[in-house]
Amino acid sequence: MEQTREYQVEERSLAQTVMQADAIVYRQLHADEIDRKLFAQFIRRQAVTLCRRREKGEWVIREDPFIDDWTEADYQVLITCLKNTICTGGFVYGAFADGGLKGFTSVEAVLFGGVNRYLDLSCIHVSEDMRGRGIGQMLFRAAAEWAKQKGAGKLYISAHSAVETQAFYQAMGCVEAQEYNKEHVEREPYDCQLEYRL
Repeated sequence: MEQTREYQVEERSLAQTVMQADAIVYRQLHADEIDRKLFAQFIRRQAVTLCRRREKGEWVIREDPFIDDWTEADYQVLITCLKNTICTGGFVYGAFADGGLKGFTSVEAVLFGGVNRYLDLSCIHVSEDMRGRGIGQMLFRAAAEWAKQKGAGKLYISAHSAVETQAFYQAMGCVEAQEYNKEHVEREPYDCQLEYRL
């Protein structure tokens, strides 16, 4: 497994921070660079066999094989969403290898959830060819640090139910959300609603 440097914010803000770890460059993205070309070397594909589901109040693992991938229409929606995240004060952060985007995360800027003070980790993805190298961990830490600086108490994650995805979030310290975001549940009823205390 690749070794990565600990994510640290010193005197500089995240917007000014560019990290490099084992030939992977991590940096904040700007709205004007988010277009279809940015994703030319990104492979979304995920072969899913087992999924985590909540049934009758209990978490169970069920077989539900499918291939998760993005169509061109999905990429256009993603581009619009990421640009909107930035334009509304949120955070989009990427991981680059050999000049190509290989991972990214985004956090929305609006607090919700009352006492929980959630900020929404709206996405985190690592290209299929670069998974298992610690990129997701670095992106998650950057998102958490940004959210903490913005005054959030927790990150909220509507997470893909694939067991591999759930194992990642569990390893990062995420647990079931104390308060479910109704909009997320309605949009993705099979997602697992998680939180991460900052």
